[in-house]
Amino acid sequence: MNELDKYYRELGLEPGASLEEVNQAYKDLAFIWHPDRIPKDNARLVSKAQDKLKQINEARDRLRSNPGKAHSSDRPSSGYQTNKSSAGYTYSNPPHSGDRTHAHAQGQRRSHKPHNPDLTGADLRGQDLREKDLSGRNLSHANLSQADLSDGFLHKINLSGANLQGANLFRANLLQANLTYANLQNVNLIGADLSGADLTGADLRGAKIGTKDRLFVKLIGTKLTGAIMPDGRIHE
Repeated sequence: MNELDKYYRELGLEPGASLEEVNQAYKDLAFIWHPDRIPKDNARLVSKAQDKLKQINEARDRLRSNPGKAHSSDRPSSGYQTNKSSAGYTYSNPPHSGDRTHAHAQGQRRSHKPHNPDLTGADLRGQDLREKDLSGRNLSHANLSQADLSDGFLHKINLSGANLQGANLFRANLLQANLTYANLQNVNLIGADLSGADLTGADLRGAKIGTKDRLFVKLIGTKLTGAIMPDGRIHE
């Protein structure tokens, strides 16, 4: 089996799947297998989840660094394809056969891998950020009011003091996110996962979290000390 085919299979995809399909498959599997979702008293399952997450992380990274690359048996290759908007890699020469050249190309990919920029205080009002992977980014004190972050992968994102008033966080993955003292007024949190997130002092007045009788937000291990809840009461 071709090496890239193996990574497609790891994400449950057919070889040659689009970058969009790769990103979506990764988010789905990361949501299912993230260790924070596993009971801590089940050490065997936690270990299995950690290993699985490493595998799908590697698969996503390898496939992202080869956007649109054809399988040699499917169609001829004229060189590495470039997708600056999603991967940021640039190649000037087509790949050649041989382990040494392959290793050199792998080194190129690693050296050109973009870093996550610091977005502290960024103005992202009303931006369409649906399904974006912003995990680990620093957006403290950023203005994200009315932004669409639905189905976003926001694991460990720093949104401390950020303005998210009226933002759409439908089904967003906010595992272990830092939302301390964030403005979450009138935010749509239906289907969002806030497991392990820190919402200390956050303002949730008017936020959509479910119906009168049913909660549609995951709050396992969420810190809510001093947070203003949707109904206006302060959580103790």
